[in-house]
Amino acid sequence: MFKKEETISFLTELLSINSPSGYTKNAVDFVRETLEAVGYETETTPKGNLVVSVEGQDTTRTRGLSGHIDTLGLMVRSINDDGTLSLTKLGGPLTPTLDGEYCDIITRDDKVFTGTILSKSPSIHVYKDAATKERDIDNLVVRLDERVTSKEDVKELGIQNGDIIAYDPKVVVTESGFVKSRFLDDKASVAILVSVLKTLKTENIVPATNLKFIFSTYEEVGHGAAWIPEDITELLAVDMGCIGLDLECTEFDVSICAKDSSGPYDYGMTTNLINHAKNKKLNYAVDIYPMYGSDASAALGAGANIKAALIGPGVASSHGMERTHTDAIRNTFELIMAYIED
Repeated sequence: MFKKEETISFLTELLSINSPSGYTKNAVDFVRETLEAVGYETETTPKGNLVVSVEGQDTTRTRGLSGHIDTLGLMVRSINDDGTLSLTKLGGPLTPTLDGEYCDIITRDDKVFTGTILSKSPSIHVYKDAATKERDIDNLVVRLDERVTSKEDVKELGIQNGDIIAYDPKVVVTESGFVKSRFLDDKASVAILVSVLKTLKTENIVPATNLKFIFSTYEEVGHGAAWIPEDITELLAVDMGCIGLDLECTEFDVSICAKDSSGPYDYGMTTNLINHAKNKKLNYAVDIYPMYGSDASAALGAGANIKAALIGPGVASSHGMERTHTDAIRNTFELIMAYIED
């Protein structure tokens, strides 16, 4: 059932569309157009989340599945006297990894300028602290690819405080099956959910219950799926699996998260997911993520009276230069299919 080339092709195109939190319309439109082209009706919430409904065999129950389209990013905090841009974060990017990255500056009237994110001490030949200066958000600036030497020059271009800065995802898919890119959190899972929806349609599969797929737009800043449709009683967040320290997850596994910073996920639902993974002989890992939140935890925190669980493909170097493998993407797809058919 899993179509690897089609899923990776969609993922690669989605990764190329800038969509930091607060600037997701183009990416949402791409997902919407893809799903409507295969016959789905979609709706968009006032906040911008995309919702796709699928009728199941048991129409008295509705499960939700959520993945987030928004990514990390930056915003212009202020324009400096020398024509560089000071920054503020959208979400929690690992800022030392941003030094030297190319970026787009997107104005309110949809002009796009290019630039480079740089340390305030960007040259080893000039600054004694070039190698040691902290790469936190207060010590990074954007150098525009324009002839600007003052704040006034930048303003004349139409750039102002609050403009979006989206940095290059640097997508590479290797012959050995690795997918290297920023923003695999969570565009890899969005691609998986789109693949699931295509499979349901093309193979005429009727899921066990009604389903509502939620593609959220503010997860990276904490409130992506804080509101969900009232008929949902069970929500499966499909996000990334973490790798490192004492965690068992690898880039080849589907991660099943038992607990994150919001507390434990539903015991019975998580157990069922583990059993599905065992029965399908999937590569999987069960882990605890103490510095992590999801669309499901946002919904629970907002008062949703639901069961909730969290899964996703293993992603290395999260919020930095991320990497996963097509095996992890396939294992996550297979676990979702087992879940919705049960």
